[in-house]
Amino acid sequence: MESLEAIFSPRSVAVVGASTVPGKVGHDIFVNILKGEYRGTLFPINPKAASVKSVKAYPSVLDVPDPVDLAILIVPPSAALQAVEESAQKGVKGVVIVSAGFREVGGEGKRIEEAITGRCRELGIRLVGPNCLGVINPHPDVRLNASFSARMPAYGHISFISQSGALCTAVLDFAADRDFGFSKFISIGNKADVDELDLLRYLHQDADTEVIMIYLEELKQGSAFVQEVKKITSGDRPTPVLVVKSGRTLAGARAAASHTGSLAGSDAVYEAIFQQAGIIRAESIEELFNFASAFSSKKIPRGNKVAIVTNAGGPGIVATDMTITSGLELAKFKDETLEVLASHLPATANVHNPVDVIGDAAQDRYENALSAVIRDEGVDGALVILTPQSMTNALGTAQAISHIYRRTDKPILCCFMGIIDVSAGVKHLQEHDIPVYRFPEQAAQSFGALYRYSRWLNRQHLAQFTFHHDKERASAILRDCLDRGKRYLGEMEAGEFLRCYGFNTLPSQLAGNPDEAVSHAEAMGFPVVLKVVSPQIIHKSDAGGVEVQLRDREAVAAAFQRIMGRVRDHSPQAVIEGILVQKMAPRGEEVILGVSHTPGFGHLLMFGLGGVFVEIFKDVEFRLAPIGRNEARRMIRGIRGYSILQGVRGRPPCDTDVLEVALVSLSDLVLNHPEIKEMDINPLLVHEKGKGATVADCRIILEPRERSGEA
Repeated sequence: MESLEAIFSPRSVAVVGASTVPGKVGHDIFVNILKGEYRGTLFPINPKAASVKSVKAYPSVLDVPDPVDLAILIVPPSAALQAVEESAQKGVKGVVIVSAGFREVGGEGKRIEEAITGRCRELGIRLVGPNCLGVINPHPDVRLNASFSARMPAYGHISFISQSGALCTAVLDFAADRDFGFSKFISIGNKADVDELDLLRYLHQDADTEVIMIYLEELKQGSAFVQEVKKITSGDRPTPVLVVKSGRTLAGARAAASHTGSLAGSDAVYEAIFQQAGIIRAESIEELFNFASAFSSKKIPRGNKVAIVTNAGGPGIVATDMTITSGLELAKFKDETLEVLASHLPATANVHNPVDVIGDAAQDRYENALSAVIRDEGVDGALVILTPQSMTNALGTAQAISHIYRRTDKPILCCFMGIIDVSAGVKHLQEHDIPVYRFPEQAAQSFGALYRYSRWLNRQHLAQFTFHHDKERASAILRDCLDRGKRYLGEMEAGEFLRCYGFNTLPSQLAGNPDEAVSHAEAMGFPVVLKVVSPQIIHKSDAGGVEVQLRDREAVAAAFQRIMGRVRDHSPQAVIEGILVQKMAPRGEEVILGVSHTPGFGHLLMFGLGGVFVEIFKDVEFRLAPIGRNEARRMIRGIRGYSILQGVRGRPPCDTDVLEVALVSLSDLVLNHPEIKEMDINPLLVHEKGKGATVADCRIILEPRERSGEA
């Protein structure tokens, strides 16, 4: 933490490249520091000027007579390395390079950035940038606005990290319009040294930061980021981390041979990271601020039961709808609560949830209704909606809400609809740090984010599994394939490989003609399945290469001939190694377990409904390896189709315990064997509780170990 204090709370700042010409970056940042009333000492560095804005200038930072904590560099790349060397000689502890033209343009700029980064690390100097907006600390004891923003933001307890410098000025303008204050505000640019993880660690320890917001474009770390941020969001002093990530679509998904690979676009990786680290994701900058307002209240609900108090039916219905879609439920009031509400409200009012206090409600009616519902043990928090009527006292209602707000540890989120007529009430709520929104859906979504974080904080922790995998045998199987130039494991090899990690596979034999197929089928017992085996045919069903429920000799022989005919018509160039005869698996629900290697992050695990439904419904959950039993359970319960596994329409509950074992085993498998590029176990047939699961089909695609080392 101390290493970044020189950047956020320096006692003295030198602006290297301070300019006398208005409109130039070196001029405007220097002026912004002055206008912001920086509490430390400021030194402009300009060898061609006697002063900048009447402040004595120095030719070099080495000429400054006093110590310098932070150097802001606004010089071209060609001069930046020398400026860093001089700053180091001066004893500077932190450097912020605002200038562009470094790694983002490649070539010489990239080389200079790498040289600067290496030098700063040798000397123990922390570096922000290059190519960034700068840094802002509005704390009354610091008041540092070393940025492009002409406006010093208000002081608050929310910190903001951005990868986009251009976005920052718009965010600051947006925050000013909403009377939103910051503890720290930083643009990190190229992340040559200081990155998101450094800042998250620092801000987690910062007594002035209660919520952290991030605008994210890319991460350079995967599992290490997850493990570190998990400590921040759920440790002894948890700090909520809210993120908006650009680029949500699957358009970036690479061409892949497996179902997992085709579904695992770049956003799936980030979604997995956020889920595993306890980060709350917003869909937009506006939603990010909405969530931050709710979290800044420091009131986290114990559950998802919400009470709605409104003076208009329409907004109450909207809030109800959004409550349900946000993962919340309308609380059912106790009889005592209903009696209290009925005693205070007119006969035309609705005392059931959502409580409608009627359009002519004065502040006392709101106060009585809110007081009653917030005391109900079955209520975890409240949404209060006010629409301006001719008799509405917005300020009085806000004062009544704040009176109750101080007495409860339950969150209360407000929606004062309108602008002019409710402005006094909104201002009062903001001044008392009570979350207030313009529309009911914003309040409901924000409460939903609070509940998601509550579930994260209060999650249970199961004991981890202990496994004894046959890693050596599994490695030998893969090594043999790679030595033979084979990149695709057939089912025989894949089955043997999976058995090394405890997976239950079916008896299988390869047949080269109908007679061999019949012989194998008789040996293992009917019914059986026949599947084509060809390195060129990965999706067998698409090529007509599968026949199931074959119950006698004649059926097997005929199916063999049909498969060969269909496959030759579909893929005439394919090399057919034979037909796999496999014992028919006992009945079970179909799920998919998958793996896709993601450069820079490692292996992404997938779980969801399997069979042909995986591509249709795309009801899947992703996590980044490694995972343990608890994360495996959250994956299983995270899919929309989880109720199918619990047993529906007379079907018995499935053995979800064995799925947890399978997912953790799969995680171990890919960590032990990084040469796995893609893998689908589809379907894995999950039998009724206590009876395990059976691998019905599997495909594994390898890549040389040199490439897999990217993880």
